Amino acid sequence: MGRLFGTDGVRGVANADLTAELALGLSVAAAHVLAEAGTFEGHRPVAVVGRDPRASGEFLEAAVVAGLASAGVDVLRVGVLPTPAVAYLTGALGADLGVMLSASHNAMPDNGIKFFARGGHKLADELEDRIERTYHAHASGEPWDRPTGAGVGRVREYDQGFDNYVAHLIGVLPNRLDGLKVVIDGAHGAASRVSPEAFARAGAEVITIGTDPDGLNINHECGSTHLGKLRAAVVEHGADLGVAHDGDADRCLAVDGTGAEVDGDQILAVLALAMREAGTLRKNTVVATVMSNLGFKLAMEREGVDLVQTSVGDRYVLEEMKANGFALGGEQSGHVIVLDHATTGDGTLTGLMLAARVAATGRSLADLAGVMERLPQILINVRDVDKSRVGSSPELAAAVNDAERELGATGRVLLRSSGTEPLVRVMVEAADIEQARKVAESLADVVKSALG
Repeated sequence: MGRLFGTDGVRGVANADLTAELALGLSVAAAHVLAEAGTFEGHRPVAVVGRDPRASGEFLEAAVVAGLASAGVDVLRVGVLPTPAVAYLTGALGADLGVMLSASHNAMPDNGIKFFARGGHKLADELEDRIERTYHAHASGEPWDRPTGAGVGRVREYDQGFDNYVAHLIGVLPNRLDGLKVVIDGAHGAASRVSPEAFARAGAEVITIGTDPDGLNINHECGSTHLGKLRAAVVEHGADLGVAHDGDADRCLAVDGTGAEVDGDQILAVLALAMREAGTLRKNTVVATVMSNLGFKLAMEREGVDLVQTSVGDRYVLEEMKANGFALGGEQSGHVIVLDHATTGDGTLTGLMLAARVAATGRSLADLAGVMERLPQILINVRDVDKSRVGSSPELAAAVNDAERELGATGRVLLRSSGTEPLVRVMVEAADIEQARKVAESLADVVKSALG
C-alpha cells in the first residue's frame, strides 16, 4: 500500500490491502504510541469503536477490538454509526481514542481505518507517523509488551450511542423543522437510521431512499455521489428539499424543491449568512478550499463575508479553522464543518442546519441557494505526466498567464498535481462554459507537451 496513512486515515481494498492482520497491528501500535505520548497517563484507557455497514467492517471491527483489548485498552463498541458520531462520542464519553471503520464514499470492496484522539479530533500527522513506524517495527519481528490477567482490555457494547448522538444533533439546532417535507438518501450507509430519525425528531416529514444497507450496497448508485434518485424522489413527493449523504455520512449534498443540486459551496454560502445573522460566524469568516467555485468567492465578497482558502482536503480546512478560531468551513464535495458543534464534517448536522434555515426564513432552498451563482467549471485530468514539474515549467507558466488574461476577473485557472495518481488536474472557470472548455482543453494540451 506504500505509505499507510493518507489524508483520511488508512484505506484500501478490504482483505487485500487492508487485512485483519493490518487492522489488528495498527490498533496495537496506536495504543502503544498514545500510551508513550502520555495520553493514558494515570488511568485505564478507553476507546470508542464504530463502523459503517460494509460486510468487511464486521471482521475488521473484530480485529481492531482484539488489538486494542490485547494492548490493555477497554473498548466501547457503538456499532454502525456515522464517522462524526464516533468523533462526537469519543469526546462526549471522555474516551482516549476513537476508531472508525469506513471508506467513506468509496465502493463497497474498499474499507478504511480512521483514528480520533481524545476530544474526537483527528490525530496529528506526527502521531500517525509514529503509529506507522511502530507498526512496521513490530511487523518485522520486534515483540510487543503485552499485559496479562486483569491488565487486558475489556469489551462491551455501548447501545446508547445512537440516542446520545441524535439528541446532540437536535440539541444544537437553532429551530425546529415543523412543516417541512424532506427526502433523505442515506447511501445505504452509516446514516441510514440516524439521519431519518434526527429529521423526524426535529419535526420534519421524512421520506427515505437508500436506507436499507445489506453490507454490499453501500454507495451503489445512491447517496451524495449519485443524486439522480434523490432528484426524482424530491420532485415525485413534492418535497421542500432532499439531503444526500455518503457512506460514512461526513458529507452532505442537497437537492432543492425543483430537483436541482445544491452543492457544498452553496450550502456553505447559506449557512455563512445564517450564522452571521445569529452572531455565530466568528471573525465574519468562512473557510473553503482552492477548488471552491469562483461564484462562491464572488458571493461572499458581495455579502461582506471574509473568505480564507486552503489546500484541497477537509483536514486542511479543519486545521485552518482550529488555528485561527473560525466557526464554519467546508468543501464543494459537501464536507461542511461547524466547529462549535462538531470536530469533523457532519453530513446529518449540515442537512439539519440547512433545513432549519429553510424553515426559519420561509424561503425555498432554491431561493436561499441563489445567493451565489455557480460559474461553469471544467475539470480535465491529464494523466501520465511529470506532475512534480507543475510549478517549475516556464512553458506552462506562460500558458496559465495567457489564460488568466483571457478570462479576466470573471474567470479562474487552477492547476494542481494529484496526491495519489500520476496526473495533473486542470480546472478552469468562466462566465461562459464554452470559453471555459476551450481554455481548459488548450491548457491540458500544454500540460501534455510540457510535462509529458
